[in-house]
Amino acid sequence: MYSEVKKLHLIEELLKVKDDSILEEIERTLSSAHTSAKKKSFTEFAGKISAEDLDKMEKDIKEHCGQIIEDDWK
Repeated sequence: MYSEVKKLHLIEELLKVKDDSILEEIERTLSSAHTSAKKKSFTEFAGKISAEDLDKMEKDIKEHCGQIIEDDWK
């Protein structure tokens, strides 16, 4: 319910805006909010990490995973 009241308030404020550049900025903001809200598939991330970085990650995992350092969480 609160969010509906907030939306109505924003609409009222938006109706008062006279500057086209402000309206364009609001439109861009809303557009990017909808774009970033979309779920990303795994394939969008495929190939983003270099082979060198993957090798470093694999090496670190092999060397450090399984070690328990009891004070690390503090």
